[in-house]
Amino acid sequence: MPASTALVWFRRDLRLHDNDAFAAACEADHVVPVYCFDPRDYGPCDFGGTDSFVFQKTGAHRARFRLESVADLRSSLRDRGSELVVRVGHPESVLSSLADAVDADVVTMHTWPTAEERQVETAVTKMLDEAGVESRQFWGHTLTHVDDLPMDLADVPDTYTTFRKAVEAESEIRPPSPIPEIPSLPVGAPNAGDIPTVSDLDSTLAPPTRDDRGVLPFDGGETAALDRVESYIWEGDHLRAYKETRNGMLGSDYSSKFSPWLNEGCLSPRYVQAEVDRYEDLRVANDSTYWLTFELRWRDFFQFQFAKHGSEFFQRGGIRHRTDIDWQADDTQFERWASGRTGIPFVDANMRELNTTGYVSNRGRQNAASFLANNLRLDWRRGAAYFETHLVDYDPASNYGNWAYIAGVGNDSRDRYFNIVKQARQYDGDAAYVKHWIPELADLPPKYAHEPWTMTPAEQAEYGVELGVDYPEPMIHLEKSYEKLR
Repeated sequence: MPASTALVWFRRDLRLHDNDAFAAACEADHVVPVYCFDPRDYGPCDFGGTDSFVFQKTGAHRARFRLESVADLRSSLRDRGSELVVRVGHPESVLSSLADAVDADVVTMHTWPTAEERQVETAVTKMLDEAGVESRQFWGHTLTHVDDLPMDLADVPDTYTTFRKAVEAESEIRPPSPIPEIPSLPVGAPNAGDIPTVSDLDSTLAPPTRDDRGVLPFDGGETAALDRVESYIWEGDHLRAYKETRNGMLGSDYSSKFSPWLNEGCLSPRYVQAEVDRYEDLRVANDSTYWLTFELRWRDFFQFQFAKHGSEFFQRGGIRHRTDIDWQADDTQFERWASGRTGIPFVDANMRELNTTGYVSNRGRQNAASFLANNLRLDWRRGAAYFETHLVDYDPASNYGNWAYIAGVGNDSRDRYFNIVKQARQYDGDAAYVKHWIPELADLPPKYAHEPWTMTPAEQAEYGVELGVDYPEPMIHLEKSYEKLR
């Protein structure tokens, strides 16, 4: 009987642990791991649909993280006597060609719920089918497996609490699968290929520089992911206080910050849950340990929502099909928001952190999103697309689901908006975060650091901050902008 050969197509599952597509491929006599950089994921692109706009698909921070993650995966495979074949091109063409070159019997891959990712997958499976090569798809990026949901996808509740209670009561979390023994490469395996640079992927981008003000360096890859789990849960013992600290703004350990590795697939949520369970057995089980699972289920919720509603989430009216909001298009206002020059310090600090590091806290994201979508009433999708470009932990379902939620077109029947100054006082009472990212306000008392527009001309002179010169005047009257929302 001739030896069997499998290709495994790595996508946003850049890990060896708890990787069902990889494990299935390793059942063959020979396996060829492949990663393909799709040019359609880089450079300017149209958002698509009605009221479209152009945005940059992948920014430097996310590209850097992905490149490091691919390099780490290649290193791990080489340590085990295998190799990662890397190509730049359309996956449907690349995988078909490689499958033909090694006479592959099967190509395994993970699947995701958003239309864009499924379109690529469909193109790949179609070309493989035409070539007579079997393709096998696996679901492996959520805490609860899609087959273990207590309801059909069409019946997934549109409210998180209802979803969570049903899943908690009626579903089990599968244990993470171990790293399999990796078969050898076939004779005549294709050359490994070079891993491109950030500039190779998008000539308009340069490798981002590290800024010491960032909460973490966020090194890409499975190795860094497992190190982060070890340092946060075990060495630092931060899990026991997670619920109390998770809304922090400064420092490496106010929250787990697992999201970059989860969303690029360097870290399995089931592995994280297994570590939480082990922590509860060995140290303590409390509200904080439960709350990390609670947040992982939030992530699941949006994955299954996108599987249910599809591209409706990317429409301006969202899954609620709202037509009553008068969304504005103002490039000048948008650019002030994007560059952190709104004159509202709490918004500006978060946008400057995002632009500089590719990361911003959950609390910061909510406030920045609320300001754009609610106070300015600019098309929320432009803000979500800007986050897509820059976030090192971008995931389409989580990003667009949360933006739609804040904009009032998603999974909430209520109109949601944040009182920006109130939020700033609650979560940055001493203005340490604002001053960290807006040094021109460093000498102001906290009240004025959050509301510099309340200073008199004499106070501006006293503190050396002249509005409109040293720091922008507010682009809108903040309090008046809430009136239309009440």
